[in-house]
Amino acid sequence: MSLRLAAAGFDVVGFDVSTDAREHAAGLGLATVVALGQAGRAAGVVILMLPSSNEVEGVLSEPSLLQELQPGTVVVDMSSSQPWRTRNLAASLEARGIRMLDAPVSGGVAGAESGKLTIMVGGTASDLALARPYLDKLGRVVHAGPIGCGHAVKALNNLLSATHLWATSEAMLAGQRFGIEAEVMLSIFNASSGRSGSTDNKWPNFILSGTFDSGFGLALMVKDMSIAVELADQVGAPSALGSSALALWHRAAQDLPVSADHTEVARWLEREVSTHGH
Repeated sequence: MSLRLAAAGFDVVGFDVSTDAREHAAGLGLATVVALGQAGRAAGVVILMLPSSNEVEGVLSEPSLLQELQPGTVVVDMSSSQPWRTRNLAASLEARGIRMLDAPVSGGVAGAESGKLTIMVGGTASDLALARPYLDKLGRVVHAGPIGCGHAVKALNNLLSATHLWATSEAMLAGQRFGIEAEVMLSIFNASSGRSGSTDNKWPNFILSGTFDSGFGLALMVKDMSIAVELADQVGAPSALGSSALALWHRAAQDLPVSADHTEVARWLEREVSTHGH
């Protein structure tokens, strides 16, 4: 994403707590700094891409950064954060004259590299107008609503994505055990009403291939599912299936390494069936 912004002619300065990440970025020709506060110096737009609300709040409470952010600066949180915490954070920044948008993405590593991410934005139309020249270089921008709505819809999207993947994996394993070739099933599903991102992308590209390297971690998927289920509970919406799916994913997460890709659940399910018969 940083490379795409730099290639578009923007003056990009990057910071990461990881020395390896900074060195990698510098090796690609990007300007980097060794202290967080330096990244905000004279910045009109500050983009965050972090694991969760905890890290986002940590960054945006860092005095060295806050003293560098001028009134009118736009902070864009492209992480998958908790929408209610995002709203509270936006209010505290607004008191300093700093604008905020939440703009999580879907599309994975491939979408980031190609500039074809789906970017779900929460915030005011006027703040979005300020950030749009940057976001347009990263993908397709959809204004989801007021602040927090981007994070809310991203979590709900990932709840759907995770539920699709689990259901698809169960169906694929059942069909294979009955004697149907995996490729045949996928070709039928993808031409029928069972089609999803799991049947046309995840199963053929990351599961059947045996690579399990979609670029999105299982732990992050579980985190986003948890946000979506908690959101449903908060607003009084039904969440029976979502809660059940989350419980199943928690089981897989407990067995798999912390670094596991989320597509590993298909292999985990196959082992479960072979070991326990259910």
